[in-house]
Amino acid sequence: MSSSSSLLASTLAQQRIEVIGLAVVICGVIFELLRRKRLKERYAILWLVTGLTLLVLALWKGLLTKFSHAAGIHYLPSALFAVAFVFVLAMLVHASLTISRLSDQTTALAQRLALLQQRMDESGSEPVELPSQTDEAPSQTLGAPAELERATRRQPVPVA
Repeated sequence: MSSSSSLLASTLAQQRIEVIGLAVVICGVIFELLRRKRLKERYAILWLVTGLTLLVLALWKGLLTKFSHAAGIHYLPSALFAVAFVFVLAMLVHASLTISRLSDQTTALAQRLALLQQRMDESGSEPVELPSQTDEAPSQTLGAPAELERATRRQPVPVA
């Protein structure tokens, strides 16, 4: 009996160490993506909260025990997995909302472009050659933020 309980204790300790390592890696990767400006701050917040929550729960065993008993989960690693799963669901909902908003914006922009092309065709003016798109951000190609705002400022196009 004693050998099985010591084996279980060593397995739980090993799993805690793995979760602590995973949480540190998650936070490190997110900070590195932020530093390289590959991830915006508003998207990084949920990831950082996830990593820090997993880290706190893995380090503070009493908090995880209280949470697991309150949720009716008897195996502590399963409780930790349940918390991570909730955060992943929150991230998926957040990504879905962002995709929906961007889809609506794309549709509105396509409609505005079609109206502008129709006006150009009706007025008989020559089409304007647009600069080719680069992988750089617009603020890097145009220079100062004020210059970027002047270049992107548009008058609203009334929809008939």
